[in-house]
Amino acid sequence: MAQTPFPLGVALIRGLKGYSFHTFKQDLLAALVVSLLALPLSMALSIAVGLPPEQGIYTAIVAGFIVPLLGGSLNQVTGPTAAFVVILAPIVAQYGLRGIVWSCILSGFILIGFGLSRMGKLINYVPYPVTTGFTAGIALVLATLSLNDFLGLGIKALEGPFVHKVSTLIQHLPGLNYFDMSVGLVTLVLLFLPIHRLKWLPNAVTAVVIGALLAKVYHYFGYPVHTIGSHFSYLSPTGQTLAGIPPYPPTLGLPTFEAGHILSIPSLTELRTLLFPAFTIAILAALESLLSATVADSISGNKHQPDAELNSLGIGNILSGLALGIPATGAIARTATNIHSGGKTPFAASMHALFILMYVLLFSKLINYIPMSCLAALLINTAYRMSHYKQFYRTLQIAPRSDSFVLLTCFLLTVFVDMIAGVGIGMICAAFLLIKRVTEMTHVEFESNGPESPSNHLPEGTLIHRIRGPLFFGTIEKAFDRQKLSYDHITKFVVDMTNVPFIDMTGLVAIKSMLASIATLHREVHLVCNVAQLESKLKKKVKGEKFEPFVFFHKTLEEALSACNASLEKQKTLKSKELYV
Repeated sequence: MAQTPFPLGVALIRGLKGYSFHTFKQDLLAALVVSLLALPLSMALSIAVGLPPEQGIYTAIVAGFIVPLLGGSLNQVTGPTAAFVVILAPIVAQYGLRGIVWSCILSGFILIGFGLSRMGKLINYVPYPVTTGFTAGIALVLATLSLNDFLGLGIKALEGPFVHKVSTLIQHLPGLNYFDMSVGLVTLVLLFLPIHRLKWLPNAVTAVVIGALLAKVYHYFGYPVHTIGSHFSYLSPTGQTLAGIPPYPPTLGLPTFEAGHILSIPSLTELRTLLFPAFTIAILAALESLLSATVADSISGNKHQPDAELNSLGIGNILSGLALGIPATGAIARTATNIHSGGKTPFAASMHALFILMYVLLFSKLINYIPMSCLAALLINTAYRMSHYKQFYRTLQIAPRSDSFVLLTCFLLTVFVDMIAGVGIGMICAAFLLIKRVTEMTHVEFESNGPESPSNHLPEGTLIHRIRGPLFFGTIEKAFDRQKLSYDHITKFVVDMTNVPFIDMTGLVAIKSMLASIATLHREVHLVCNVAQLESKLKKKVKGEKFEPFVFFHKTLEEALSACNASLEKQKTLKSKELYV
């Protein structure tokens, strides 16, 4: 498909080709299944970051509806995800709902910038140890945050570093609520056990329903369990404070100048403060969404358009923020469920948002009975699945030590510092290790016809300098041995670069410096280069320099040696004439 300046709706256009009523039925059933999984997860993730459950629901409805229709993946499902919890929780704690809403809106514009800059394919350059390390770290932090509601400890907010969170949990263990914990345990066991169920009904729904029924039994005998209805409340249009989640659809607002309003225009100082969180959200959203789309491609056999995905994700996050939702991205578990349930086109992912809207409008009173420990059990199960502990352990077993180092660095920094430190420093470590490995690929050989190492097949006074491998800032010292270039008996230098795949600016400057030092002594330099682009760069560097008359270019080593022989014969002839005179 031809590239457009602002790709949108690429997957929808592909999905509409040959669309039929049978395909619609498949999409509808898949949307129903995904919505049953997405509803409790969206609420649980919103609660995990420190917000009421409706913020997660609004995100699933708004971003979940618009992003698939405008995106570049046939099967991607968008909504709040577990990876965001680690970075959103501190933002909510510091800036509140207003801060997270404007961070979400700003991140949307940044994501559109990523899409316009064609940065979609950069996801391929994130090393496996980095993604495995930071997702495992996020999983551990998410599971730790979930223990508060899972055990019914009643901690208002788990803040501070990871060690402080764990310490706070331990200090509150005497206040453990056995009824909350038992409901959470039953839910968690049902999530892990392969229980008999209808094929179209997600296991999570069965587990949550049974957990809610158990909580209802406890309540009947006078042992109340914390639920959404007892934990959260909202203001009705008449000003009454009612329990649970509001049975209203999300409404899109517009930025306003009204002071104190959540969507009032931030000042420049506030924008500067929120810019870093927004950039962090945008990077993670892009990373996870494109990873999810790649996983979806591997399952379904389709191919996504990354730039369209980034553009649509940007628009979705802007609208999610305007609807007072939280940041959204591609959700791997929900996307996989969509594919396995028969979803064929973006309509399946988009319709799941409409089902969630219907649940909120019609069944909000029933949703209020869901126990908090059930939602915490969902998050613990999500953390377990996203930890990829088998791959983590396997990497430590079989990977080179450098990759294991990157993996552990990302994991530990994500847990004990934050995700940005984990990914950022992990990428830096991976980059340095890559440079080291590429440097080790560069080999240098010298062959000469002189007293030190006579070679009969070379012309007299000739030295061949072979460079095999990339020539860049990391290999300059290795590639150019100044001592070899200072031999008095060498009059002709042949620099064989036929096996140099690329050269950077540092390499070009180093070659120019070498040529200048050799040619200053009126010695010939024969450069052998069979890559047209590389030869063109070298000629530009040499052109106009004082040493240009002493530098010659050749396509093959044989051609260079032949030129050296011809030059040697010419010198001998001139020398004979001088002696004769």
